[in-house]
Amino acid sequence: MSFMLPKSIDRPRRSQGKAPRRRVEPGQVISVASGKGGVGKTFMSITLASAFAQAGQRTLLVDGDLGLANVDVQLGIAPETDLAAVIAGWIELEDAVINVDGGASQGGFDVLPGRSGSGALAELSTEEVSRLAAGLSALALQYDKVVLDLGAGIESNCMRLARASDKALMVITDDPSSMTDGYAFIKVLRGYAPEVEQGIIINQAQTRATGQQTYEAISMACKKFLGFRPPLAGIVMRDEKVREAIRSQRTLISTDASAQPVKDAIAIAQTLITRRRGEELHY
Repeated sequence: MSFMLPKSIDRPRRSQGKAPRRRVEPGQVISVASGKGGVGKTFMSITLASAFAQAGQRTLLVDGDLGLANVDVQLGIAPETDLAAVIAGWIELEDAVINVDGGASQGGFDVLPGRSGSGALAELSTEEVSRLAAGLSALALQYDKVVLDLGAGIESNCMRLARASDKALMVITDDPSSMTDGYAFIKVLRGYAPEVEQGIIINQAQTRATGQQTYEAISMACKKFLGFRPPLAGIVMRDEKVREAIRSQRTLISTDASAQPVKDAIAIAQTLITRRRGEELHY
């Protein structure tokens, strides 16, 4: 396969209709991960992207689940092209980027979609994934925040993409398998790319107290066996409105901005916006 990296970053992009703003340094790349599926990772990626955009951050959401891409499904969009076409060499990376949800004031952001339901990118070579990571780093010069929705688990290509991020947010629920698999991801990434900052999001918490308990359990295990405690990025409460938003293929921030999961995601986004690079998260 061939792979086409982005054109000059000063070239106008069709998704915005105007020349992108060149940055002195790349925007922060934040990967959103989970040890297992079904914990709300993609929903969290979408909601964080919306929250960044509403805060005035130029935001790109990348569907980095190379095996089971589904950002386009959850957003209810039908992209004309995607990462598979980029990898095949048919188009350049930036030409696969589309805009969703209108302007930034309405939580609009750019999306680099995968290919849902095909598994076309599941068996990429190490070189292809490395080139994809390099291309994303180049695209980050056009954005304030790049949210990378990773595939679940610790598959090698997933870890290679995680390594390209500045920060990795692990989404964990109180389900025991989510906790053990989440710990496995944290451990592998710590050994594979210790320079990547890690944080934990407790999702679908019944109460703040139980969410805090889940965090303490996983962080204590990290401290005991890995020698560090990933900071708590935030606790996101359980709400049936999340299921309704996913079923309607809309962002929850656009259908009910007052929903508690949206408020929780906004709090996480604001922390990530205001902190300096290298500064530890404090929730």
